[in-house]
Amino acid sequence: MRILIIEDDPVIGRSLRRGLDEAGHHCELIRDGVDGLREARTRQHDAIVLDIMLPGQSGLDVLRELRSDGVQTPVVLLTALGTVEERVAGLTAGADDYLVKPFAFAELMARIDAVCRRSVVRPAPLLEVGDIQLDLSTRRVVRGDREIDLTPTEFSLLEFLMRHNGQVVSRKMLCEHLWESDWEGATNVIEVHITRLRAKLDKGFDHSLIETIRGRGYAIRSAG
Repeated sequence: MRILIIEDDPVIGRSLRRGLDEAGHHCELIRDGVDGLREARTRQHDAIVLDIMLPGQSGLDVLRELRSDGVQTPVVLLTALGTVEERVAGLTAGADDYLVKPFAFAELMARIDAVCRRSVVRPAPLLEVGDIQLDLSTRRVVRGDREIDLTPTEFSLLEFLMRHNGQVVSRKMLCEHLWESDWEGATNVIEVHITRLRAKLDKGFDHSLIETIRGRGYAIRSAG
């Protein structure tokens, strides 16, 4: 894979690049937020490892601008700030996953692999629920006559809900679908992703597709 590392700490940056290179990936290491944003905009990458505390421009601002530009490359955030509020801020900005320093390199690799698997095109028939269509061959999502840009994590969440149309999907099921395991704070993270997905799907419509079932999870519905 081609992986972009945006990390200003020289020790961590070199260690990440060396480890990813040894794992068979092609890596670019950039230590500034402004230069990192330029690189992410101008070249195609399979994944981005992005530090939050960067000179020039913060990692969160870099991420927001990329998502605003329509760049949907999977992003794993790195930060020394591990509070729930910081995690929510990162995921709301458009991150696919979040890793707190210090971390094990093996865990970073597992998370990169997980977010990249979610972005892989898989041949499948068109999924339809009400006025929304999801095409897994092109990764195109349309509601009514409006095309909707989703991150790989949002796309994977929507696909899972649509495949379970008419059923209640628990937060645990969604966590296992996205990360293939439980991890601390998973419920909060799922809620953030669902909220962000709802905002994109429901913009301009008078009813919400995703219903919260109190105490149980979520269900997708075709009409309000």
